[in-house]
Amino acid sequence: MEEIAGDDAVTGVTLRDVTTDERREFATDGVFMAIGHTPNTRLFEGALELDDGYIVVDEPRTTTRVAGVFAAGDVTDTIYRQAVTAAGQGCKAAIDAERFLEEEAHAG
Repeated sequence: MEEIAGDDAVTGVTLRDVTTDERREFATDGVFMAIGHTPNTRLFEGALELDDGYIVVDEPRTTTRVAGVFAAGDVTDTIYRQAVTAAGQGCKAAIDAERFLEEEAHAG
């Protein structure tokens, strides 16, 4: 997408084909913005289980197969890939990490 049209409300977008550079107008009354579709997980290769580049978590939790390691957001979300869902998952990961640390403190 190259441009959003409309003054007080969205009326359309200008789309650009990244292969041919061809542009076309598309009428619409709404737009959802994505922040990326390729998870940036290369640094975890060999350390965490990955599936097509996404970190595998034990859903609905954010736990990975490595004790004490949690993952959330665009590195785990293969379906929605939106900032708002990533923020919610980040909150879940924080709660999961807190509970893990509490259990560790009481186990020792």
